Amino acid sequence: MRRRPGLSARLKLTLSYAGFLAVAGVLLLAVVWVFLLRYVPDNSKGLLGIAPNRYLLVRTFAPAAAVAMVALLVFGLVGGWILAGRMLAPLTQITDAARRAGNGSLSHRIRMKGRQDEFRELSDAFDAMLEQLESHVAEQQRFAANASHELRTPLAISQTLLDVARKDPTRDRGELFERLRAVNTRAIDLTEALLLLSRSDRGSFAPERVDLSLVAEEAAETLLPLAEQRRITLDVTGGAARTSGSAELLLRMVVNLVQNAIVHNLPADGTVTVRTEAHGDTCVLRVENTGRPVPPELVPTLTEPFQRGTERVRTDEHAGVGLGLAIVHSIVRAHDGTLDLVARPAGGLLVTVRLPGAP
Repeated sequence: MRRRPGLSARLKLTLSYAGFLAVAGVLLLAVVWVFLLRYVPDNSKGLLGIAPNRYLLVRTFAPAAAVAMVALLVFGLVGGWILAGRMLAPLTQITDAARRAGNGSLSHRIRMKGRQDEFRELSDAFDAMLEQLESHVAEQQRFAANASHELRTPLAISQTLLDVARKDPTRDRGELFERLRAVNTRAIDLTEALLLLSRSDRGSFAPERVDLSLVAEEAAETLLPLAEQRRITLDVTGGAARTSGSAELLLRMVVNLVQNAIVHNLPADGTVTVRTEAHGDTCVLRVENTGRPVPPELVPTLTEPFQRGTERVRTDEHAGVGLGLAIVHSIVRAHDGTLDLVARPAGGLLVTVRLPGAP
């Protein structure tokens, strides 16, 4: 944005300092006149018949006062320029850092030294913003690279299947169509997951009152056939937990959590427990499942896109696209909530979602 040139902040502060000193000098002279000189008789005999009189005092005092005023003005200009430069030096550092960030250098940090004041507070806030921006940019770059790779894989498989079918006309077309359908379904699921993740990141939804206990029951009812197929006991308990947000996104959040808990479970006779409760102004949703032990160092990476974990990858029809918990994390963040994942000592995970209660 182009602006018309104007006075710098340093020059404005300098003029302010000099003007303040000039006004203070004028006020001082006025005080001398009001409380001293005006009481001196203005006659040839002076005060108590002794010279000098007011005329002589004014003639003697005026040149000295003028010199003092000029000295105050010069001192105010020079001293104000120096003081303003020292005061605005931290602002110059912040401006340089902002320009470097605008040119794409997000790794630069100000790290201003000295005791806490307004400029140091601004510097620390700017450094924290740069750190978050760098983290988000790196995350988006990884996400774009992973998404490109994941989307390219089904396309490459489809191209290979078509090339093989063209070179071998006698190949069973039913098998070819079935494999193409499976690959196409996976590509569609991945695309829909990416769109949902983008939508939840933007937080573009009309908030409404949602009871998490009802959402949990609906998700459990939807996934009950899958749980029965895998001989997993699915239990939903707890009381009402009313929050404000998108009912569709919150349902997808609970479905993803429960589906992950079912799929990443014991081969048989596992359990999944879903519990909802309200604590003051906070709604809590807990999803706990049995399963194989999860390494603690793997837990923080599970909410990153396309991070499934070597011990949690499924090779069956519910392999997923590696975006389940990433979508959950994005939905929770869009609703100003928190998501906590804890590895159970006996195996499996305990996932806790905390959302603000409905007003």
